[in-house]
Amino acid sequence: MKTIVVNISRLVLAVVFIVSGFVKAVDPLGSQYKIADYLTAMHLGNQVPEWSILGLSVLQAGIEFCLGVFLLFAIRRRSTSRLILLVMLVMTPLTLWLALENPISDCGCFGDALVLTNWQTFWKNVLLLALSVVVACWPLSMFRFVSESNQWIVTNYSALFILVVSGYCLYDLPLFDFRPYHVGANIIKGMEIPDDAPMPEYHTIYVMEKDGVCKNFTVNNYPDSTWTLVSVNTEMVKEGYTPPIHDFSLTTENGDDITYEVLTDTSFVFLLVSPHLEQADDSRFDLINELNEYAKEHGYSFYGLTASSDRAIARWREMTGAEYPFCQADEITLKTIIRSNPGLVLLKTGTVVRKWSNNNLPVIADSLTTRSLEQLEIGQMPEDSVPGKIAMLLLWFVLPLMLLTIADRTWMWTKWLRQRAAFRKLLGIRIQKFRQSFYSNHQNNHQKEKTMRKKIVAGNWKMNMNLQEGIALAKELNETLKADKPNCGVVICTPFIHLASIAQFLDQDIIGLGAENCADKEKGAYTGEVSAEMVKSTGAQYVILGHSERREYYKETPEILKEKVLLAQKNGLKVIFCIGESLAEREAGKQNEVVKAELEGSVFNLAEEDFRKIVIAYEPIWAIGTGKTATAEQAEEIHAYIRSIIAEKYGQAVADDTTILYGGSCKASNAPELFAKPDIDGGLIGGASLKAADFKGIIDAFK
Repeated sequence: MKTIVVNISRLVLAVVFIVSGFVKAVDPLGSQYKIADYLTAMHLGNQVPEWSILGLSVLQAGIEFCLGVFLLFAIRRRSTSRLILLVMLVMTPLTLWLALENPISDCGCFGDALVLTNWQTFWKNVLLLALSVVVACWPLSMFRFVSESNQWIVTNYSALFILVVSGYCLYDLPLFDFRPYHVGANIIKGMEIPDDAPMPEYHTIYVMEKDGVCKNFTVNNYPDSTWTLVSVNTEMVKEGYTPPIHDFSLTTENGDDITYEVLTDTSFVFLLVSPHLEQADDSRFDLINELNEYAKEHGYSFYGLTASSDRAIARWREMTGAEYPFCQADEITLKTIIRSNPGLVLLKTGTVVRKWSNNNLPVIADSLTTRSLEQLEIGQMPEDSVPGKIAMLLLWFVLPLMLLTIADRTWMWTKWLRQRAAFRKLLGIRIQKFRQSFYSNHQNNHQKEKTMRKKIVAGNWKMNMNLQEGIALAKELNETLKADKPNCGVVICTPFIHLASIAQFLDQDIIGLGAENCADKEKGAYTGEVSAEMVKSTGAQYVILGHSERREYYKETPEILKEKVLLAQKNGLKVIFCIGESLAEREAGKQNEVVKAELEGSVFNLAEEDFRKIVIAYEPIWAIGTGKTATAEQAEEIHAYIRSIIAEKYGQAVADDTTILYGGSCKASNAPELFAKPDIDGGLIGGASLKAADFKGIIDAFK
């Protein structure tokens, strides 16, 4: 169990760290902006240069990704698990501070791919911290995918891969764009608010004065005109729906808002985006100017978008010879639109058709200048789809590591085979003799186990005897069996009212105590029901489930019985599970189908370990209180069949260990014949268990 828990924790941590590191690596500028937000919230924004923040964002992405890969492959198990624990010990208090103070809207732990609130991030980190503690406590329980001698390949390849990804996305644009301005997105639709979207709610307080006394009023109790208004305080009490794009606005240098004009233009519109012209790369201004000239010739609009001042715009024009108009826009919006300064965006009717970074601007050859954008490749939606990019990543990163893992495991397997062959050759005949001896002992032990499965005689009192009579019978049985110890296990299953009283004096080393039923619910408003936990609390060890009378009179279905079995085992009760066919089913020859269906419906869903705790009781309903009796041969035949279907489900070893009781009008007179059969391991006794002498006579059949 410890190994399972450790490896599940390790896999969850690995996936989270790999995903978190990768989404940061494909958007290093986005990570830089988020780190800058953190520093600003800590009043350190102006003390750290931007180049170092960018380097930190790349380094953070690489560390998270590599730690996740190292944990996945169990590389340097002690060091990796401790480093991850250290990371979580730092990040968890930090996200608690974010949740309490809320200096920024989200932590950015998964970039723009998955935006979590600060409280969601904190609780996520609490869970990851708990998992990292588990992994750090037992690092050697993590199994390896790659042998220690080949781990350097995974280490170096992972570090190189994530650095190349970060470098490429920094030079060009993010491989995956999770923002609302991605290629193919329509900005107008992104700004729409659905009709049924929740609107923000506000609460207004009116401070009024009368006769020198000030009081607060709301709209509902606004006073008469004798009061004088002092002030009005309005605050938002509930946020409304916020569309993905809510801050896209373009204002010309003359102060005109041309947002709608740009977004509804049915022709192409070029947008040169530069959040800060003072920091923009001006090395490609000649290409930008050529694109502007091309746009003019074909009647396309070309705008520069910036959050910089008029002075910065004038300086840019002086440096680059720019002749295109500029519009003012929000700085954060511009950084969200494109991760490049400057970057170029191509719109048509408000839809993003293309994006280019400053390092990858389109070049229109002289021979193509007479052709419109509709005729050029750059005027069409790119063909590089998200599935294609994912396939490329799988090809370049996941596939090589998978091949390495397969090759490594194959090499280790062949190495083990070679060592094994050499070892066997060295020991020769000794090995052969040892194996023969081992298998001989194993077969002998197996035969012993087959004959040593537990024999049980269980009494089912049903709805008989009051409390005093039940105590008297239990005392008599207890004293009798103490004096003449049985050669089998003995269990008495009593009505609920007897359990706690009988358990006080019953010697359960000699006689086990059980209930005749339990509820299919753990607890709650179920008047009259008795839960498995309640049964266990009385001191009982067993419970009968699936009795034919419960199935017939109380309509207990296989689904109900399945729940009862699970709850009984959860509370440490041993289940005596009853199965059996009616007279009509026996006469139709369907007894095998019936018992198999009853097992499959309620107990065959159990794991092998849990099924081993089940005692099966076969009760031919047609032979209970009807005057008809099943012969010992009939009983043995169906018992052998039951053992065979258990073997089909769980294997022969489990079948040989399973105790199967007979529950059809068993008496002291026929018990020896029944119990002598190889597949009958005892009986579930009804009426004969209500008298000590009769019950003792059946128990003595095992002598």
